[in-house]
Amino acid sequence: MNDTPLTWGADREMSPFEVMMWRAEGADARLRSPVLAVEILDEKPDWDRLVAAVDWATRMVPRFRERVREPLGGLGTPYWIHDVEFDLHYHLRRVRIPGAGPGFWSELAPIAEQFMMTPFDRERPPWEATVVEGLPGGRAAFLLKLHHVLTDGMGVVQLLSQLHSRKREHDESKPQPSAPATESPDPLREVDRLVRREAGIVPSGARAARDVLGALTHPVSAVRSTARYLDSAVRVLSPPAGGGSELLRPRGMSWRFVALDAGFADLRAAGKSVGGSFNDAYLAALLGGFRLYHERMGYPVSADATLKTSVPVSVRREGDGAGGNRFAPARLAAPMGVADPAERVRAVGEQMRAARSEPALESSDVVAPLLARLPGPVMMLLAGGSTTGNELQASNVPGLRYEAFLCGARIERVYPFAPLPGCAAMISVVTHGDHCCVGANIDAAAITDRDLFARCLAEGFAEVLALHPGAAAPMIVE
Repeated sequence: MNDTPLTWGADREMSPFEVMMWRAEGADARLRSPVLAVEILDEKPDWDRLVAAVDWATRMVPRFRERVREPLGGLGTPYWIHDVEFDLHYHLRRVRIPGAGPGFWSELAPIAEQFMMTPFDRERPPWEATVVEGLPGGRAAFLLKLHHVLTDGMGVVQLLSQLHSRKREHDESKPQPSAPATESPDPLREVDRLVRREAGIVPSGARAARDVLGALTHPVSAVRSTARYLDSAVRVLSPPAGGGSELLRPRGMSWRFVALDAGFADLRAAGKSVGGSFNDAYLAALLGGFRLYHERMGYPVSADATLKTSVPVSVRREGDGAGGNRFAPARLAAPMGVADPAERVRAVGEQMRAARSEPALESSDVVAPLLARLPGPVMMLLAGGSTTGNELQASNVPGLRYEAFLCGARIERVYPFAPLPGCAAMISVVTHGDHCCVGANIDAAAITDRDLFARCLAEGFAEVLALHPGAAAPMIVE
């Protein structure tokens, strides 16, 4: 038996982008960055078996026994260190809904919302899990909350695909790595690390000089390439164009959840029927929902109205380590006012293709190392508008297409809820088996009528699904 732990989340230091996320919430609480997966289970898992399974997972993935360590004096890059006081009792909890009716979401959603809005203890590993028992039919929910510095949506799926079982029965043959050795901070090692890893001015300067000298051998092409790149970088790093929605302008500190089900094959076929992709159809459905919500709240939408939208595009490559964050933002002036769903799908697809082909799509990786070294308030002054200028952030994550189990319970659905970095709504979809599980995290100050928004969102999906005759109707989770 190979008892070697997984390599998921093995980087010792945070990336510059992760440093920005970690420190941003210290400067602005609205920018806190938890990621939540709500798994609906067909039965209540045995508690002792679940405790043992989560303990096993923390041994398989040592990152879950590590906390973030800020370097001496707050200078340089935070890094991961084993938590010498790791306590599974703190991280894993259970609650019970007393007498939940057939519609369980009204009882489960507040638990999930409050769980996600509760800040992490920054002196502990930044993850928590809660089992919610008492769902109708003997079902349960497993809520897994991770700080975004651990990983992005694709990294979460990588994690779950390696930890969840493909059968109900306990697997006696699975590896059993030992708990990782603990370590205490070493001041001398930290000073050495700071000098070696953070004061790399000479090597980086030499690389820059080499690039400049190389460019001078082809000055005309270098100038043209640089101009194209800079022009692209302005588009990539600037907030989406447009005046913005008056209805969605307010921002607050409270989050509310909406969950929706749709057929994966139906939505993909609807997009394909008009020359679009699954992602194009998904975004067009969201925009239809926002158009309907504006109109029913008394805010007429013109045919050329747009919604400032950001869509994370995975830039993971073969050879990249599992876990971590590897995405770049595609910024759209999304066609909210286009009522024809076919035209809307095509318009979204055109914008997404243009965004993905930007030469500077990953230019945020260029500026992030500089911003990450600034004090939190200064960093937010310079970079805060990159997310707070958005009205919608929309994410599409391919999930598990096979049956998966947690301690003998079959996972029926996985609803994703991502953080609200100053935008009015963050809506994510995970494909789980044949289902599209849509999780909308909405700012309660911007979207004040959650029930109406849920109905409008479902109608937006229905508009697009109607492009594929015979498609099943979307369903609001109630």
